[in-house]
Amino acid sequence: MTWRKLIIQVPCFNEEQHLAVTLQELPRQVRGVDEVEILVIDDGSTDRTAEVARLNGADYILHFSNNRGLARAFRAGLDACLRLGADLIVNTDGDNQYYAADIERLIKPLIDGQAEMVVGDRDPRNVKHFSVYKRLLQHYGSWVVRWLSGTEIPDTTSGFRALTRDAAMRLNVITDFTYTLETIIQAGKKKLPITHVAVTTNPERRGSKLFQSLWEYVKRSAATIVRIYAMYEPLKVFSYLGGAMIVAGLLPGLRFLYFYLSGDGGGHLQSLMLTVLLIIIGFQTVLIGLVADLIAANRSLIEDVLFRIRRIELGEQSTGIESIPKPDDTPQSRAQGGRS
Repeated sequence: MTWRKLIIQVPCFNEEQHLAVTLQELPRQVRGVDEVEILVIDDGSTDRTAEVARLNGADYILHFSNNRGLARAFRAGLDACLRLGADLIVNTDGDNQYYAADIERLIKPLIDGQAEMVVGDRDPRNVKHFSVYKRLLQHYGSWVVRWLSGTEIPDTTSGFRALTRDAAMRLNVITDFTYTLETIIQAGKKKLPITHVAVTTNPERRGSKLFQSLWEYVKRSAATIVRIYAMYEPLKVFSYLGGAMIVAGLLPGLRFLYFYLSGDGGGHLQSLMLTVLLIIIGFQTVLIGLVADLIAANRSLIEDVLFRIRRIELGEQSTGIESIPKPDDTPQSRAQGGRS
């Protein structure tokens, strides 16, 4: 397969201080692709982020009038890259966290046909500017995501990742918090070939804008994981919950049975009532899981239809994306070229 165009998307929110360095270090020629372009997603910045992008080589800018969050910026960036004809898409951060020269290494499994999604592994255990608590959270959080998704990605929170055109069309980011965990779980459940490569990080330039504290990050990430997993494995989730309630209901039932056989059952009717209540709730929870599983099957069909619709619509021109003319691509130069 010929990989014609690679688009590097850079979601930004108030990155005036760091974006210039990020854009200047992004490669303009990458082995295996014919053309490299850069898309900056300006997520409602209130500083000079858009102006810095124009002055430092961005080919396109996607503007949001207000801040919508990283997940929505990532999702909008994928849609924009697809409409702009990208065969491969690389996502990187605007604060120059990732070493731009690793992009060639990042997309190699895609070019070789070994995967449709590649995640850059920062080796969080050895990242110097990560605190001990953050390293532990990264380690155990990534283990949970690997277990739930059935993948082998060691650094699940890395935003440095590459996707093929088909993979970008199949992923549907739902959360408003962060796309990193959700897309890996989706890729695993949709059986998309996904792998990882070792990448390098640059020295830290600023703290995270995604969360104010580790506790907030853990809380919101856990909610995202539970929500996405329940979407793709609802019967399993509700069966576990219903089964736990049924088992919990059997315990007071056994207690009542013991006293009943001992001739003192009349004084422990509350145990029997609790048993009946918990078992009923448990069976209802399992039944909810069955209904949710049917809904999930329908959602899978809808996602397939959405994938086909996207392929049809991608022939249309996108709107809301600013194309930045190059010095030799001004209206005057095109007019002169036409006259000659």
